[in-house]
Amino acid sequence: MLHLLQTEVEKAPLIVPDSIQKQQLVEAVKKISHLDYHQLLTDLVQEAGWILLKIVIALAIYFVGKQIIKWIIRLMDKAFNRHKVETSLRSFLRSLVKALLMVMLVFAIVQTLGVNTSSFLALFASAGLAIGMALSGTLQNFAGGVVLLLLRPYKVGDYIESMGQSGTVESIGLFSTSLKTPDNQTIYVPNNSIATSIIDNYSQSETRRVDWRLSISYGDDVDVARREILAMLEADARVLKENAPVVYVTTLNSSSVDLSIRAWVKNADYWGLYFDMNEKMYKELPSKGIKFPFPQMDVNIKK
Repeated sequence: MLHLLQTEVEKAPLIVPDSIQKQQLVEAVKKISHLDYHQLLTDLVQEAGWILLKIVIALAIYFVGKQIIKWIIRLMDKAFNRHKVETSLRSFLRSLVKALLMVMLVFAIVQTLGVNTSSFLALFASAGLAIGMALSGTLQNFAGGVVLLLLRPYKVGDYIESMGQSGTVESIGLFSTSLKTPDNQTIYVPNNSIATSIIDNYSQSETRRVDWRLSISYGDDVDVARREILAMLEADARVLKENAPVVYVTTLNSSSVDLSIRAWVKNADYWGLYFDMNEKMYKELPSKGIKFPFPQMDVNIKK
């Protein structure tokens, strides 16, 4: 069989003779001359009209679809306002729903124009898979952002600490969380990392306990120190009265008696009271006979 095929190939001429080429040209001219140009023009006009009609229908679907999407987004905004949905979650859900609705609108327009949507979907899926593999880390951060926005372990304005970083939450994006530190630095923490780590949210509760550790000398009157410290705290309007401040003796160290001081304040008053009381105790307690010990070394010189 292979031998016969090789023989036929060898017999076939590599260059078509001029006579055959002329004959083929004459046949083509005859076909063109016998064409029904009126029917051809009619078919072209009909096809052009049908294509124009599909384009008009696609444009109508586009403009009507955009209005429907705007109407749906307005309904979502009203529902968010009624249920007091947090700003970051609201922005994310609006963007997600709008993107999904726009994709559905594009597919409807493509199908109206007569494009095979199955092949289009296959191409879109293949491109999505390739992009997903290339941006796997970014997609993990996106998933982390979704988790944070849904579970809401913190919100914009909260002071948090996570992964060794702390600051006030400025924004919760789809890929990272922006923190503003007390010294006005901006830190961007990847959402995937912060979503899977321990988060300390100092703003979750309305109140917070302020702790001080104060060392006094052996021989000082603990009762006097307690009375004076409590008087300072009770005189400050920022200290909450329902949880009265307390002073405990916590440790008997080698050269000092350590006191633990605790008072409850509102979140906004935490640092103000903490710093003010540090200065006040340092200035006023020595006048009441309370001394602050510090490390000393006695050196004896023998001759």
